[in-house]
Amino acid sequence: MLKHKLQNELKQSMLARDALKTSVLRMLISAIGYYEIQKGGAGYEATDEDVLSVTQKEVKQRKDSIVQFQKGGRQDLVDKETKELELLQAYLPKQMDDNQIKNLVKDAIKQTGATSVKDMGKVMGALMPKIKGKADGAVVSRTVKGELFQNL
Repeated sequence: MLKHKLQNELKQSMLARDALKTSVLRMLISAIGYYEIQKGGAGYEATDEDVLSVTQKEVKQRKDSIVQFQKGGRQDLVDKETKELELLQAYLPKQMDDNQIKNLVKDAIKQTGATSVKDMGKVMGALMPKIKGKADGAVVSRTVKGELFQNL
């Protein structure tokens, strides 16, 4: 399980005295623990899908923080968040490129019979199980909107 892999990597990073990796892994394991408590208390064990979901949430937070720190002119914090982001992304599956996403979006539009932006929910519903963890939801959403506008 991914959670156990993360715990083992935390031990290794502590032994290697890798402060950044140790910090990021502690934060991620803590977020997973918090997720487990929200889901069902002490008896709930996070699945690999849950761990990926929490990791994606943490990646999104880092990306948002980077944007805010850049606006605030805090390059030191941008650098810190960027390093954390790189470490977190290593625990996600390989991300799809734009062409792969576009092809899946086109297939989903055909599959659902979507004809306008009003059908975006149907398209996203068909797409998300196929791309969960493999693509940024915001990128997928933009691609769906772009394809649906082209169909008008």
